[in-house]
Amino acid sequence: MPPRARALTPSGIILVDKPAGPSSFAIVAAVRRSTGARTGHAGTLDPFATGLLLLLSGAATKLQPRFVGLDKRYVTEIDLRARTTTGDPEGEIVDEHQAPSGEELEARLAELRGVVELPIPAASAVKIGGERAYRLHRRGVAVAMPVRRSRVRVLTLESYSDGVAQLHLLVSSGTYVRSLADVLGGHCRSLRRVEIGPFSVEEADPERILPPDEALARLA
Repeated sequence: MPPRARALTPSGIILVDKPAGPSSFAIVAAVRRSTGARTGHAGTLDPFATGLLLLLSGAATKLQPRFVGLDKRYVTEIDLRARTTTGDPEGEIVDEHQAPSGEELEARLAELRGVVELPIPAASAVKIGGERAYRLHRRGVAVAMPVRRSRVRVLTLESYSDGVAQLHLLVSSGTYVRSLADVLGGHCRSLRRVEIGPFSVEEADPERILPPDEALARLA
């Protein structure tokens, strides 16, 4: 009897529009269950955030280094009347204050364009002493978080009303928008990733697998 052929598993790039609530790892696990293929990602989103996740399926997981360093584009609402422990709506308020004037806000934004160093949030997946920072944070363990150098290519104020600023950003990979919000004196009320490199959330479809050659061609 001839050997049984192995079932083919999908290989390629999957673009997903993540809803608010589930973690990025839960989305990866769901795709893995539906396809039966090994699945990885090219960057996560916080549970409260929405928008584009770029997932790699099957043999395409080996291409992860080609996709993780791509610039990211976001739209966010930042409440400049309060800071929270996490930099987002899920944390506890630690500081309430009067929101800056429009002129003050523009001055703060000007200082954040270009190459900046921002502290990594305590509630993040970065490892501190071999353990995820968010796990230490949940246990109330205070640690000195490192800073990360980022490039803020675009930082535009779209609107500002009642202490809430809507911003449009294009930033280098690894930039924490929550850190930027904290430096501005507030916290992210909402965060949506609309682009990763040449890939847009508008083309997200968890049922479509973009062939690796086609995805790599777009990087050029």
